[in-house]
Amino acid sequence: MTTTAAPLSPTARSSVGRHRERARAARADLYAVLDAGLVCHLGLVVDGAPVVLPTGYGRIDDTVYLHGSTGARYLQAAGHGVPVCLTVTHVDGVVYARSVFSHSLNYRSAVVHGVTRSVTDDDERLAALRAIVEQLSPGSWGHARLPSRRELAATAVLAVDLAESSVKVRTGPPADDDEDVAAGGRWAGVLPVRTVFGAPEPCPQLTSDVPAPPHITARRPG
Repeated sequence: MTTTAAPLSPTARSSVGRHRERARAARADLYAVLDAGLVCHLGLVVDGAPVVLPTGYGRIDDTVYLHGSTGARYLQAAGHGVPVCLTVTHVDGVVYARSVFSHSLNYRSAVVHGVTRSVTDDDERLAALRAIVEQLSPGSWGHARLPSRRELAATAVLAVDLAESSVKVRTGPPADDDEDVAAGGRWAGVLPVRTVFGAPEPCPQLTSDVPAPPHITARRPG
């Protein structure tokens, strides 16, 4: 996916408030958080009530794409240009401090504010679906059967622009108060959190002469 050197331009609602030192201004940092994820959380209001939905996604340049059944109520609601908030978070470590108040997480997070756009152009729809498939399962677009006309007709695709986005990152050891450090006697540090892929588990209907392809067996976390 292409990237740009243009920095993020925070708005009032996308500006980081607390711990501003953790904010990242480079658009490349936003892309890195989004591109490493498997699931985003989409927040919107449906029938007067807030809803937050976990869903797959894909990015092309400065646009995030989402998809689902044309019969899905949230997609029907979001398809009419409604404001949404989309988030992606990676937990990299649990930060154990000398005081419970100073416990924390090492993380990378992105928050996107925007208005949904229903994607109707055939070429953009296909490109968006490819981006979503390749985000979840890189290499599958060139390996598996491509969508049929009937499947495409039953699929809604939404776009959210990345213009109004923020990125926040925490790294490093706990930030204990000086008196807690001086008191000693309590362990403090970071317990790293890692995402790993296990060995592929073949479908029971798969014949023994069909091996797992390299884009599956060689996959590593992003």
